[in-house]
Amino acid sequence: MALDGAFLYAVKKEMECLIGARVEKVHQPAREEIILSLRTRDGGYKVLISASADRARVHLTDVQVENPKVPPMFCMLLRKRLGSGKLLSIRQDGLERVLYFNFSCINELGDVVNLTLACEIMGRYSNLILIDENNKIIDSIKRVDAEMSSKRLVLPGMPYELPPRDERLNFLECTDAELRDALHSNAGSLPKVLLGILEGVSPVLVREWAFYAGRGADCRTETMNEDTYDRLCFAVNRTKAMLTEGNCHFTIAATKEGQLKDFSFIPLNQYGTLMITREMPSACTLLDSFYSQRDRAARMKQRANDLFRLLVQRSERISRRISSQTEELMQCREKDELRRKADLISANLYRIKKGDSEAVLEDFYEPECPVVTIALDPRLTPPQNAQRYYSAYKKACTAEKVLAQQIESGREELAYLDSVLDVLTRAETENDLEQLRLELAEQGYIRSSRLKGKAPKSLPPIEYVSSDGYEIFVGRNNKQNDKLTLKDAEKLDIWLHTQNIPGSHVIISSLGDEVPMNTVLEAAQLAAYHSKAQTSAQVPVDYCLVKFVKKPVGAKPGKVIFSNQHTVYVTPPADVSSFRKENNA
Repeated sequence: MALDGAFLYAVKKEMECLIGARVEKVHQPAREEIILSLRTRDGGYKVLISASADRARVHLTDVQVENPKVPPMFCMLLRKRLGSGKLLSIRQDGLERVLYFNFSCINELGDVVNLTLACEIMGRYSNLILIDENNKIIDSIKRVDAEMSSKRLVLPGMPYELPPRDERLNFLECTDAELRDALHSNAGSLPKVLLGILEGVSPVLVREWAFYAGRGADCRTETMNEDTYDRLCFAVNRTKAMLTEGNCHFTIAATKEGQLKDFSFIPLNQYGTLMITREMPSACTLLDSFYSQRDRAARMKQRANDLFRLLVQRSERISRRISSQTEELMQCREKDELRRKADLISANLYRIKKGDSEAVLEDFYEPECPVVTIALDPRLTPPQNAQRYYSAYKKACTAEKVLAQQIESGREELAYLDSVLDVLTRAETENDLEQLRLELAEQGYIRSSRLKGKAPKSLPPIEYVSSDGYEIFVGRNNKQNDKLTLKDAEKLDIWLHTQNIPGSHVIISSLGDEVPMNTVLEAAQLAAYHSKAQTSAQVPVDYCLVKFVKKPVGAKPGKVIFSNQHTVYVTPPADVSSFRKENNA
């Protein structure tokens, strides 16, 4: 799976409709991602440029993304330099994985200047670089200094150098004879040799050519016959015609379970029945669809990194404290032995003298009165030694009660942090993260001073509709779980939650009716889906009437106790879109 130079060629041809457009807005929704909003006579377009190592690409996009409250420095630079700029051209050097966007802009002095935005789509070396008309780097989304690379520096003020380029054939320009000669000169697996001698091709593309030529990945150049050469040249020429004439078949390959695996601009037949292929209307639509879901998850993970680190560190600290307290509690169980020694010393004061380091006494607590040896402090009198053991006994009794309370409190706090971590892993929007930050600040885990701007407006619960027509509500976080269950829900509504597993509260709005069991099972599936057991099978889900759900005094958000419950076992659905209301955020 890779965005190769040939696919980028198709993307460039699609985006040529933007030439003459003006830059309206610039956003940077993620650290290594830029969105340019352009306006043409036909309407507005958005160009997404990503320099992320595993998601590097450039294409038109329709996906709505949330932007940070404070734009990063590189975003501010692009707004300043490219704002209202006119797109003059989009060019590509051969089939290299670099697109150059040339703009005509007005600088701060009012002069017209030409600026170039170089989009380098090269895996972990991907970058987005702004270049002035003198070929000097203004800045880049990822700066590369001497410690990072000794071959090519990317720093403000330095001359822009092209990425290192091997001498390879451009299959759009080379002849059949040149391709044959290159294959004759290189022995090995046909797909690997094609990758080495041709520029702008990806593994999936050369495998498709090898598949058409004959034996696919098993085909070797040294064993190729004339028929194999002819078939290979035909496949390459057909691909060339697709690209140059604009007759591409933009195809996505996915597993039968729906997991996206590969994409290309030609039909993919190499997987046979192992994969399901789907054709998309354009290159940009394909990339937008392919990466949107993965991008959303990666973007949320990046923004929530500080919360993940806080919750994990705090949970580990509490776990270590509980472990230490449990060991101390085990030691307190020897308190009765301390009291027994104190009693034995008190009963034999006449036999013990000050200065003795031990006392050998009969243990009258046992039927046979065995002889025991009790350690003494020679600096203390016999009554003082007895009192020392009594004091240790009382201290152990007190410690046992306190430790038991502290361990229980620690376990409740650990369960709360686990529930917050579960909500965090399922957060879909920036608002979800801000709500979690606000909740953690109210609970004392985050300083209120770290929260910037106004408090975020809480989104409503997630709404679903069962196949029987009953509304089902799912809380987005712990605070909303409390409000949904204890304030919004009616007493005869049905409450559901995964059994002993962190998850959201789920409410079935019964409207006073008897809810069908089918709706209860569907709501239980939603409860399992919105829980830590989302990828499990046969998840236990408890349900009862809302009137049987109570909140303990002083409990953490989301913590409730309930009675008169029933339990069902369900498997979470792979997709809940069929339940979700159309107008639901």
